[in-house]
Amino acid sequence: MNPRGLFSRATIVAVFLITAGCATLPEGFERLETHAFVDTEDTRLGRAFRDEAADHPGKSGFHLLAGGLDAFVARAALARVAQCSIDAQYYLLHDDLTGKLFIRELVDAADRGVRVRLLVDDMDLAGRDLGAAVLDSHPNMEVRLFNPFSRKTFRTFQLLTGSGSVRRRMHNKSFTVDNQVTIVGGRNIGNEYFEANPDLAYSDLDVLGIGPVVRKVSESFDSYWNSELAYPAAVLRGEPPTTEQIEKVQGRFAEVVTGEEATAFLSAAKDSALAQKIRQGEVDYHWGEAEVLYDLPEKVLQGYEQTEYHLSPQLRPYFDELENEVIIFSAYFAPGKEGAAFLKQLGDRGVTVRILTNSLASTDVPIVHAGYAKYRKDLMRSGVELYELKKDARTERHEDINSAQASLHVKSFIFDREMIFIGSLNLDPREVVHNTEIGIMFESEPLAQEMVNWF
Repeated sequence: MNPRGLFSRATIVAVFLITAGCATLPEGFERLETHAFVDTEDTRLGRAFRDEAADHPGKSGFHLLAGGLDAFVARAALARVAQCSIDAQYYLLHDDLTGKLFIRELVDAADRGVRVRLLVDDMDLAGRDLGAAVLDSHPNMEVRLFNPFSRKTFRTFQLLTGSGSVRRRMHNKSFTVDNQVTIVGGRNIGNEYFEANPDLAYSDLDVLGIGPVVRKVSESFDSYWNSELAYPAAVLRGEPPTTEQIEKVQGRFAEVVTGEEATAFLSAAKDSALAQKIRQGEVDYHWGEAEVLYDLPEKVLQGYEQTEYHLSPQLRPYFDELENEVIIFSAYFAPGKEGAAFLKQLGDRGVTVRILTNSLASTDVPIVHAGYAKYRKDLMRSGVELYELKKDARTERHEDINSAQASLHVKSFIFDREMIFIGSLNLDPREVVHNTEIGIMFESEPLAQEMVNWF
């Protein structure tokens, strides 16, 4: 017998299938259902915006967070004034400097008595069950992992075999404090999103919202938090951490967040444009009608044709009502045949279509660029204006760092220079059909024009 036959492709696939078949998740545990607090008007944040909100009844206020330092400052500042609750939902939460600084803000708030609910997709959390369980052990903090991988077999096997729904992820990103202020956009939590990575300079965008839109984001968060796909961190680990384990994790954590690197980053954040505006009381908001669009968590468990759970049908009317122009920022742009045909139809109707995406040199996911490149010529022939980010573009913080690679991470659409969508959704079938997403659609001609200028 040829020894290589023992390791034939069929044998390997069989092993994968057997392993995936044994992959299981905990059952029979208690998942306490909780919801966002509603009586929060008398919190510090509620009082801060009361008069301005009264001048704009029924409308929501928005402030763009384009710079990475500003985006971190906004989250940290809100966490520090929180009095009732923090609800944070993210696809990725890196185990790096800004990830740890973000966690510190959550823990500090929990220490003050603030209820913290942290919901993270399990994609980025391999080998981090102990750390998640330590956070979950805090009396005022709960950590849940969405659509977790089985802990009884290798993640790679599960991804390769596509067992269950492991390839369909929660890509949502939101941060809501006291049910009074929310941040929604393209950023995960990690160094590259907050200008703390010297090798990678992400251009990204969040929007900070106040007013009625916040309650809608909280409704979305609650639907995911109470989903059957959200597993408490302690349940996945199987046992609570010991006192010794908690102290050890806390010790390693303290070494990072009080080190020289953290001090340098926090010093830069302290001098950011938003930090200065906060100190001077000059943070401005643009008010308008708004709608929160999001996939339902059940999308992950349903067939692709079950579009009643999808965000895209909620977005379609805004494209259908276009009269003059749509500007699209999409870090990962792969239109597919249907998407390319739809964009061509817009052009045939007289709508100008302008798209900014990553070049092959600037993207961090080359396979997506390959899915886009084959449509590039046809799109341009149909009148679509295509622009690609150069890898040597610079953000303010990276102007003097020659090695920093620029990469677009924005997901936003501007409709007729009046309506803006900012969220987690790229025009990529993986996100439109497979994953779950969230975004805010709001009206603001001044902010739309600001984004046009940025484009």
